[in-house]
Amino acid sequence: MRHVGPGIITGAADDDPSGIATYTQAGAQFGTGLVWTVFLSLPFMIAIQLVSARIGRVTGKGLAANLREHMPRSALLFLVALLVIANVINIAADIAAMGEATRLVAGGDAHLYAAGFGALTVLMQIFIPYRKLAPVLKWLTLTLFSYVVTAMLVEVPWGRVLHDLVIPQLQWSSAYWMTIVAVLGTTISPYLFFWQASQEVEELRLRGGNRGTEADVRNDLKRVKGETIIGMVFSNGIAFFVIVLGAVVLNAAGVTEVESAAQAAEALRPLAGPLAFAFFAGGIISTGLLAVPVLASSAAYAVAEAFGWQEGLERQWFEAKGFYAIIALATLVGTALIYTPVNPMKALYWSAVINGVVAVPIMIGLMRLTTRRDVMGAFTAGRKTRWFGWGGTAVMAAAVLMMGWDLMR
Repeated sequence: MRHVGPGIITGAADDDPSGIATYTQAGAQFGTGLVWTVFLSLPFMIAIQLVSARIGRVTGKGLAANLREHMPRSALLFLVALLVIANVINIAADIAAMGEATRLVAGGDAHLYAAGFGALTVLMQIFIPYRKLAPVLKWLTLTLFSYVVTAMLVEVPWGRVLHDLVIPQLQWSSAYWMTIVAVLGTTISPYLFFWQASQEVEELRLRGGNRGTEADVRNDLKRVKGETIIGMVFSNGIAFFVIVLGAVVLNAAGVTEVESAAQAAEALRPLAGPLAFAFFAGGIISTGLLAVPVLASSAAYAVAEAFGWQEGLERQWFEAKGFYAIIALATLVGTALIYTPVNPMKALYWSAVINGVVAVPIMIGLMRLTTRRDVMGAFTAGRKTRWFGWGGTAVMAAAVLMMGWDLMR
């Protein structure tokens, strides 16, 4: 695991409990008809994460710190505020799913478990320095294979799956297209942009903050490219297996509505057996432990960089009080939402809307930054990365327009 870097952790964090719920719902509602979306999003996802990581490695600063120098302060603060709101909602949904999954496995009070997970993730980030936290996150990425194992425990019509993977089975309904929007919004999420760029900065700090020679930068960018491609393929591969599970187990049994990952695990128990249920539920808990710190930290990086505060998981809490206050506040508010009448999973719809709105201007800003020599020097993005980066931006813009159209109908 020594060579597992930020790109792979980022890819794994994308498959959080909320994402698992979205992918399961896609399979439950439309069968294997949406597995092709993992192909559609993959090159765009790779490109925009490569751009994010490249900016962090070359400039030695996070995304918000770079954007602060090249866009109006009021616009940046507005985008960061929306990012924080979306992340808090996502944290609430993830922690709720973790608590419910633990209840299904061990019995007891789901809310009590959720409170424990909220406290644990805050303590992990505040009191474990990055050099020790990173290996924990790296090992947690392995737990995503539980979804692959679960898929292998059920009977899958691989011929039909491969057909639908290559040849889209389009439907002209609002529900179908809005599910595509949800899958894209779950896959290409702004918090991942901020997280991966900031982790490249953290990696530099571990080496004394020296960005090195031009040859050092080029070697690091090769490493970044390799691990980001692996991380995004890994992420979308897991999404593929989860959609397949929803299709061949839930959809085939007439279960077409899934509101949470924990509900999906519970539905699997009578249909796929206790072992498949155990792997699926265990995956929810472990991926939540990976994703919640990423969600909280990415919000903290964005806020701290926007205001010029000290930031970084390698710093002691008293060296970056504002940064760690945002981590604690985002996690604790997300946990508190579970105890309110607000349904965290229904709120995820609005989180997806906010993420879509935030993603487009941020992606435009990133693509502009990565082509500017005064920012990137000799390390501006190549033609292929530009094509797919702008293509991903266009796809997300189309997704936002589709969401807007659906909301106004």
